[in-house]
Amino acid sequence: MKYYIIVASKDHIAKGEKEGFGQAGHGKLNQLKKLAKEDWVIYYASKETRNGKPYQRFTAIGQVVDEAPFQVKVSEAFKPWRRKVRFRESKEIEIRPLLEGLHFIKDPTKWGLYLMSGFREVDEHDFKLISDAMLG
Repeated sequence: MKYYIIVASKDHIAKGEKEGFGQAGHGKLNQLKKLAKEDWVIYYASKETRNGKPYQRFTAIGQVVDEAPFQVKVSEAFKPWRRKVRFRESKEIEIRPLLEGLHFIKDPTKWGLYLMSGFREVDEHDFKLISDAMLG
């Protein structure tokens, strides 16, 4: 079992949470292929909307429940890849109070750099620190 943080806008995360799917990298396949059934994902909303104002909160947590990515047709021009995710009821939490305790953040003064890729595997300690705050 592995643990991941996926970065997206709050509105995109909310749609996936409501419909039971996870998406990364604007629907690209390469990152979703790294996920396995029973892996955990935590979604981090850097912004409220794709071009909106900063939000900087962990907003959703769930477990992958399928075996492989699947593709959907949203429009002729947009056919994103997704994973089925069973989301847990959770509360949103700000990232800043957790910065000093997260292993994947090597320099808390430059914490945003560690999330720029939009998809990051984290260790069990970091997953537990975030998930305990979200689920507690």
